[in-house]
Amino acid sequence: MSSFNSDVEAVDAMAQSFKDLRAEIGKVIVGQDDVVKSVIISLFSNGHSLLVGVPGLAKTLLVSTIADVLDLDFKRIQFTPDLMPSDITGSEILDENRHFKFNKGPLFTNILLADEINRTPPKTQAALLEAMQERSATVAGVKHNLPKPFFVLATQNPIEQEGTYPLPEAQLDRFMFNIPLDYPSYQEEVQVVKSTTSNEKYVLKNILTGDQILNFQSLVRKIPIADNVLEYAVSLASKTRPNTPLATAEVNNYISWGAGPRASQYLVLGAKCHAAISGKYSPDKEDVQAIANYVLRHRIVRNYKAEAEGVSEEQIIKNLF
Repeated sequence: MSSFNSDVEAVDAMAQSFKDLRAEIGKVIVGQDDVVKSVIISLFSNGHSLLVGVPGLAKTLLVSTIADVLDLDFKRIQFTPDLMPSDITGSEILDENRHFKFNKGPLFTNILLADEINRTPPKTQAALLEAMQERSATVAGVKHNLPKPFFVLATQNPIEQEGTYPLPEAQLDRFMFNIPLDYPSYQEEVQVVKSTTSNEKYVLKNILTGDQILNFQSLVRKIPIADNVLEYAVSLASKTRPNTPLATAEVNNYISWGAGPRASQYLVLGAKCHAAISGKYSPDKEDVQAIANYVLRHRIVRNYKAEAEGVSEEQIIKNLF
Protein backbone atom coordinates (compact mmCIF):
# COMPACT_ATOMS: atom_id res chain seq x y z
CA MET A 1 0.00 0.00 0.00
CA SER A 2 2.02 2.89 -1.29
CA SER A 3 0.25 5.90 0.25
CA PHE A 4 -0.21 4.46 3.76
CA ASN A 5 2.34 4.00 6.53
CA SER A 6 0.80 0.75 7.74
CA ASP A 7 -1.86 -1.80 6.86
CA VAL A 8 -3.90 -0.65 9.87
CA GLU A 9 -4.00 2.86 8.39
CA ALA A 10 -4.98 1.38 5.04
CA VAL A 11 -7.86 -0.61 6.57
CA ASP A 12 -9.09 2.58 8.26
CA ALA A 13 -8.96 4.39 4.93
CA MET A 14 -10.92 1.55 3.31
CA ALA A 15 -13.62 1.76 5.99
CA GLN A 16 -13.81 5.52 5.42
CA SER A 17 -14.01 5.09 1.62
CA PHE A 18 -16.88 2.67 2.12
CA LYS A 19 -18.78 5.26 4.19
CA ASP A 20 -18.13 7.95 1.57
CA LEU A 21 -19.25 5.66 -1.26
CA ARG A 22 -22.39 4.73 0.61
CA ALA A 23 -23.27 8.36 1.33
CA GLU A 24 -22.71 9.39 -2.28
CA ILE A 25 -24.73 6.49 -3.71
CA GLY A 26 -27.46 7.28 -1.16
CA LYS A 27 -28.06 10.63 -2.91
CA VAL A 28 -29.61 8.70 -5.80
CA ILE A 29 -30.52 5.26 -4.42
CA VAL A 30 -33.06 5.30 -1.60
CA GLY A 31 -32.81 2.43 0.91
CA GLN A 32 -31.33 -0.85 -0.44
CA ASP A 33 -28.53 -0.51 2.16
CA ASP A 34 -27.68 -4.21 2.23
CA VAL A 35 -27.56 -4.35 -1.56
CA VAL A 36 -25.22 -1.35 -1.85
CA LYS A 37 -23.01 -2.75 0.93
CA SER A 38 -22.80 -6.18 -0.72
CA VAL A 39 -21.92 -4.75 -4.13
CA ILE A 40 -19.11 -2.65 -2.61
CA ILE A 41 -17.81 -5.69 -0.68
CA SER A 42 -17.66 -7.74 -3.86
CA LEU A 43 -15.91 -4.87 -5.67
CA PHE A 44 -13.27 -4.59 -2.91
CA SER A 45 -12.90 -8.40 -2.91
CA ASN A 46 -12.38 -8.51 -6.69
CA GLY A 47 -15.57 -10.52 -7.24
CA HIS A 48 -18.65 -10.18 -9.46
CA SER A 49 -22.27 -9.76 -8.38
CA LEU A 50 -25.62 -10.93 -9.71
CA LEU A 51 -28.57 -8.72 -8.72
CA VAL A 52 -31.88 -10.57 -8.74
CA GLY A 53 -35.16 -8.70 -8.51
CA VAL A 54 -38.42 -7.94 -10.28
CA PRO A 55 -38.49 -5.06 -12.81
CA GLY A 56 -38.50 -1.51 -11.53
CA LEU A 57 -36.39 -1.94 -8.41
CA ALA A 58 -33.61 0.32 -9.78
CA LYS A 59 -31.10 -2.49 -10.41
CA THR A 60 -29.73 -0.77 -13.50
CA LEU A 61 -29.79 2.65 -11.85
CA LEU A 62 -27.86 1.25 -8.88
CA VAL A 63 -25.09 -0.11 -11.12
CA SER A 64 -24.74 3.08 -13.17
CA THR A 65 -24.71 5.15 -9.94
CA ILE A 66 -21.89 2.99 -8.53
CA ALA A 67 -19.99 3.49 -11.79
CA ASP A 68 -20.51 7.27 -11.47
CA VAL A 69 -19.04 7.51 -7.97
CA LEU A 70 -16.03 5.41 -8.96
CA ASP A 71 -13.66 6.97 -11.43
CA LEU A 72 -13.98 3.97 -13.75
CA ASP A 73 -14.95 3.16 -17.30
CA PHE A 74 -18.50 1.77 -17.49
CA LYS A 75 -20.32 -0.08 -20.26
CA ARG A 76 -23.73 -1.66 -20.42
CA ILE A 77 -24.83 -4.64 -22.54
CA GLN A 78 -28.52 -5.34 -22.88
CA PHE A 79 -28.71 -9.11 -23.20
CA THR A 80 -31.21 -10.28 -25.84
CA PRO A 81 -31.88 -13.67 -27.48
CA ASP A 82 -30.10 -12.63 -30.70
CA LEU A 83 -26.92 -11.31 -29.03
CA MET A 84 -23.77 -13.01 -30.36
CA PRO A 85 -20.52 -13.69 -28.42
CA SER A 86 -18.67 -11.26 -30.71
CA ASP A 87 -21.12 -8.51 -29.70
CA ILE A 88 -19.59 -8.81 -26.23
CA THR A 89 -15.92 -9.58 -26.83
CA GLY A 90 -15.44 -7.75 -30.11
CA SER A 91 -14.19 -9.22 -33.39
CA GLU A 92 -11.45 -9.19 -36.00
CA ILE A 93 -12.12 -6.81 -38.87
CA LEU A 94 -10.22 -6.10 -42.09
CA ASP A 95 -8.80 -2.59 -42.13
CA GLU A 96 -8.17 -0.49 -45.25
CA ASN A 97 -4.71 -2.12 -45.74
CA ARG A 98 -6.38 -5.56 -45.73
CA HIS A 99 -4.86 -6.46 -42.37
CA PHE A 100 -6.88 -8.01 -39.60
CA LYS A 101 -7.38 -5.68 -36.70
CA PHE A 102 -9.08 -6.49 -33.38
CA ASN A 103 -12.07 -4.28 -32.74
CA LYS A 104 -12.70 -4.31 -28.98
CA GLY A 105 -16.21 -5.03 -27.76
CA PRO A 106 -17.96 -3.53 -24.71
CA LEU A 107 -16.34 -6.22 -22.53
CA PHE A 108 -13.17 -4.08 -22.43
CA THR A 109 -14.13 -1.80 -19.58
CA ASN A 110 -13.81 -1.61 -15.77
CA ILE A 111 -17.44 -2.09 -14.80
CA LEU A 112 -19.64 -4.13 -17.10
CA LEU A 113 -23.39 -4.12 -16.57
CA ALA A 114 -24.81 -7.33 -18.02
CA ASP A 115 -28.46 -6.34 -18.06
CA GLU A 116 -30.96 -9.25 -17.92
CA ILE A 117 -28.16 -11.77 -18.38
CA ASN A 118 -30.57 -14.73 -18.56
CA ARG A 119 -32.21 -13.43 -21.76
CA THR A 120 -29.40 -14.63 -23.98
CA PRO A 121 -28.56 -18.23 -25.03
CA PRO A 122 -25.80 -20.18 -23.20
CA LYS A 123 -23.39 -19.74 -26.12
CA THR A 124 -23.38 -15.98 -25.58
CA GLN A 125 -23.43 -16.25 -21.78
CA ALA A 126 -20.28 -18.37 -22.13
CA ALA A 127 -18.45 -15.40 -23.68
CA LEU A 128 -18.36 -13.96 -20.16
CA LEU A 129 -16.95 -17.08 -18.48
CA GLU A 130 -13.30 -16.53 -19.39
CA ALA A 131 -13.57 -12.78 -18.76
CA MET A 132 -14.97 -13.29 -15.26
CA GLN A 133 -12.47 -15.93 -14.22
CA GLU A 134 -9.23 -15.04 -16.02
CA ARG A 135 -9.85 -11.34 -16.70
CA SER A 136 -9.08 -11.90 -20.39
CA ALA A 137 -10.89 -12.61 -23.66
CA THR A 138 -9.69 -14.95 -26.41
CA VAL A 139 -10.78 -13.92 -29.89
CA ALA A 140 -9.63 -15.80 -33.02
CA GLY A 141 -7.04 -17.64 -30.91
CA VAL A 142 -5.47 -14.48 -29.52
CA LYS A 143 -5.71 -13.67 -25.81
CA HIS A 144 -6.49 -10.08 -24.91
CA ASN A 145 -6.17 -8.89 -21.29
CA LEU A 146 -9.00 -6.85 -19.84
CA PRO A 147 -8.41 -3.54 -18.04
CA LYS A 148 -8.01 -3.66 -14.26
CA PRO A 149 -10.06 -3.53 -12.12
CA PHE A 150 -12.68 -5.54 -13.99
CA PHE A 151 -16.03 -6.15 -12.44
CA VAL A 152 -19.23 -7.69 -13.82
CA LEU A 153 -22.56 -6.65 -12.34
CA ALA A 154 -25.37 -8.68 -13.86
CA THR A 155 -29.09 -8.26 -13.36
CA GLN A 156 -31.72 -10.96 -13.60
CA ASN A 157 -35.50 -10.92 -13.38
CA PRO A 158 -36.66 -13.96 -11.38
CA ILE A 159 -40.34 -14.03 -12.33
CA GLU A 160 -40.51 -13.88 -16.08
CA GLN A 161 -39.45 -17.22 -17.48
CA GLU A 162 -40.78 -16.58 -21.00
CA GLY A 163 -37.82 -16.27 -23.38
CA THR A 164 -35.15 -16.76 -20.71
CA TYR A 165 -32.28 -19.23 -20.47
CA PRO A 166 -31.38 -20.26 -16.92
CA LEU A 167 -27.73 -19.52 -16.12
CA PRO A 168 -25.60 -22.67 -16.15
CA GLU A 169 -24.06 -23.67 -12.80
CA ALA A 170 -20.53 -22.88 -14.06
CA GLN A 171 -21.65 -19.35 -14.91
CA LEU A 172 -23.45 -18.88 -11.58
CA ASP A 173 -20.37 -20.08 -9.70
CA ARG A 174 -18.34 -17.24 -11.25
CA PHE A 175 -20.45 -14.73 -9.31
CA MET A 176 -19.12 -14.06 -5.83
CA PHE A 177 -22.51 -12.78 -4.64
CA ASN A 178 -26.11 -13.40 -5.61
CA ILE A 179 -27.96 -10.39 -4.17
CA PRO A 180 -31.75 -10.40 -3.89
CA LEU A 181 -33.54 -7.05 -4.22
CA ASP A 182 -36.81 -6.53 -2.44
CA TYR A 183 -39.57 -3.96 -2.79
CA PRO A 184 -38.87 -0.68 -0.95
CA SER A 185 -40.73 0.07 2.28
CA TYR A 186 -43.71 2.44 2.08
CA GLN A 187 -41.61 5.33 3.45
CA GLU A 188 -38.78 4.65 0.97
CA GLU A 189 -41.20 4.43 -1.94
CA VAL A 190 -42.69 7.82 -1.04
CA GLN A 191 -39.18 9.25 -1.07
CA VAL A 192 -38.34 7.56 -4.41
CA VAL A 193 -41.48 8.87 -6.10
CA LYS A 194 -40.91 12.37 -4.68
CA SER A 195 -37.36 12.61 -6.02
CA THR A 196 -37.97 10.93 -9.39
CA THR A 197 -41.05 12.93 -10.35
CA SER A 198 -39.50 16.35 -9.72
CA ASN A 199 -36.78 18.38 -11.42
CA GLU A 200 -34.13 17.44 -8.89
CA LYS A 201 -30.76 16.52 -10.41
CA TYR A 202 -27.85 15.12 -8.46
CA VAL A 203 -24.22 15.71 -9.30
CA LEU A 204 -22.20 12.80 -7.97
CA LYS A 205 -18.53 13.18 -7.16
CA ASN A 206 -15.88 10.54 -7.75
CA ILE A 207 -14.85 8.84 -4.53
CA LEU A 208 -12.29 6.26 -5.67
CA THR A 209 -9.95 5.76 -8.60
CA GLY A 210 -9.14 2.44 -10.26
CA ASP A 211 -5.70 2.35 -8.59
CA GLN A 212 -7.18 2.85 -5.13
CA ILE A 213 -9.60 -0.02 -5.74
CA LEU A 214 -6.75 -2.28 -6.85
CA ASN A 215 -4.88 -1.33 -3.66
CA PHE A 216 -7.93 -2.19 -1.56
CA GLN A 217 -8.31 -5.51 -3.39
CA SER A 218 -4.78 -6.52 -2.48
CA LEU A 219 -5.25 -5.19 1.06
CA VAL A 220 -8.29 -7.45 1.60
CA ARG A 221 -6.12 -10.48 0.85
CA LYS A 222 -3.52 -9.32 3.40
CA ILE A 223 -6.02 -9.11 6.26
CA PRO A 224 -5.23 -11.88 8.76
CA ILE A 225 -7.89 -14.43 9.64
CA ALA A 226 -7.88 -16.78 12.64
CA ASP A 227 -7.76 -20.49 11.83
CA ASN A 228 -11.02 -21.20 13.63
CA VAL A 229 -12.86 -18.55 11.56
CA LEU A 230 -11.37 -19.90 8.32
CA GLU A 231 -12.35 -23.44 9.32
CA TYR A 232 -15.83 -22.19 10.19
CA ALA A 233 -16.19 -20.73 6.66
CA VAL A 234 -14.99 -23.97 5.03
CA SER A 235 -17.26 -26.11 7.20
CA LEU A 236 -20.23 -23.88 6.31
CA ALA A 237 -19.65 -24.57 2.61
CA SER A 238 -19.00 -28.28 3.28
CA LYS A 239 -22.25 -28.64 5.21
CA THR A 240 -24.23 -27.78 2.05
CA ARG A 241 -22.99 -30.91 0.25
CA PRO A 242 -25.52 -33.75 0.65
CA ASN A 243 -24.29 -37.20 1.71
CA THR A 244 -20.89 -35.96 2.89
CA PRO A 245 -19.61 -36.30 6.50
CA LEU A 246 -20.53 -32.69 7.51
CA ALA A 247 -23.94 -32.54 5.82
CA THR A 248 -26.93 -31.92 8.11
CA ALA A 249 -30.12 -33.99 7.96
CA GLU A 250 -31.92 -31.02 6.39
CA VAL A 251 -29.30 -30.74 3.65
CA ASN A 252 -29.52 -34.47 2.86
CA ASN A 253 -33.27 -34.11 2.74
CA TYR A 254 -33.68 -30.98 0.63
CA ILE A 255 -30.54 -30.36 -1.42
CA SER A 256 -29.43 -32.24 -4.52
CA TRP A 257 -26.19 -30.32 -5.06
CA GLY A 258 -24.03 -28.28 -2.67
CA ALA A 259 -21.51 -25.42 -2.89
CA GLY A 260 -17.99 -26.04 -4.24
CA PRO A 261 -14.60 -24.88 -2.90
CA ARG A 262 -15.01 -21.49 -4.59
CA ALA A 263 -17.76 -20.78 -2.05
CA SER A 264 -15.26 -21.30 0.80
CA GLN A 265 -12.80 -18.89 -0.85
CA TYR A 266 -15.48 -16.22 -1.29
CA LEU A 267 -16.76 -16.71 2.28
CA VAL A 268 -13.27 -15.96 3.58
CA LEU A 269 -12.59 -13.01 1.24
CA GLY A 270 -16.05 -11.56 1.85
CA ALA A 271 -15.67 -11.93 5.63
CA LYS A 272 -12.26 -10.17 5.53
CA CYS A 273 -13.74 -7.29 3.57
CA HIS A 274 -16.88 -7.13 5.73
CA ALA A 275 -14.65 -6.88 8.81
CA ALA A 276 -12.50 -4.13 7.25
CA ILE A 277 -15.40 -1.88 6.25
CA SER A 278 -16.90 -2.41 9.72
CA GLY A 279 -13.69 -1.04 11.27
CA LYS A 280 -12.24 -4.40 12.40
CA TYR A 281 -8.75 -5.65 11.55
CA SER A 282 -9.60 -9.35 11.47
CA PRO A 283 -12.89 -11.14 10.70
CA ASP A 284 -14.86 -13.28 13.15
CA LYS A 285 -17.69 -15.77 12.62
CA GLU A 286 -20.29 -12.98 12.53
CA ASP A 287 -18.56 -11.54 9.45
CA VAL A 288 -18.79 -14.92 7.72
CA GLN A 289 -22.47 -15.19 8.61
CA ALA A 290 -23.17 -11.63 7.40
CA ILE A 291 -22.26 -12.52 3.81
CA ALA A 292 -22.96 -16.29 3.79
CA ASN A 293 -26.42 -15.98 2.29
CA TYR A 294 -25.12 -14.00 -0.72
CA VAL A 295 -22.29 -16.47 -1.32
CA LEU A 296 -24.25 -19.70 -0.89
CA ARG A 297 -27.77 -19.06 -2.15
CA HIS A 298 -26.94 -19.56 -5.85
CA ARG A 299 -24.53 -22.42 -5.20
CA ILE A 300 -26.98 -24.88 -3.67
CA VAL A 301 -29.58 -26.66 -5.76
CA ARG A 302 -32.81 -27.60 -3.99
CA ASN A 303 -34.56 -30.84 -4.90
CA TYR A 304 -38.25 -31.33 -5.74
CA LYS A 305 -39.07 -32.07 -2.11
CA ALA A 306 -37.73 -28.68 -0.98
CA GLU A 307 -39.70 -26.91 -3.71
CA ALA A 308 -42.88 -28.87 -2.91
CA GLU A 309 -42.61 -28.07 0.79
CA GLY A 310 -41.66 -24.44 0.16
CA VAL A 311 -38.27 -24.65 1.87
CA SER A 312 -36.13 -21.76 0.58
CA GLU A 313 -32.35 -21.58 0.16
CA GLU A 314 -32.28 -18.81 2.79
CA GLN A 315 -33.94 -21.03 5.42
CA ILE A 316 -31.52 -23.89 4.75
CA ILE A 317 -28.48 -21.56 4.96
CA LYS A 318 -29.74 -19.90 8.15
CA ASN A 319 -30.14 -23.30 9.82
CA LEU A 320 -26.50 -24.13 9.01
CA PHE A 321 -25.31 -21.39 11.37
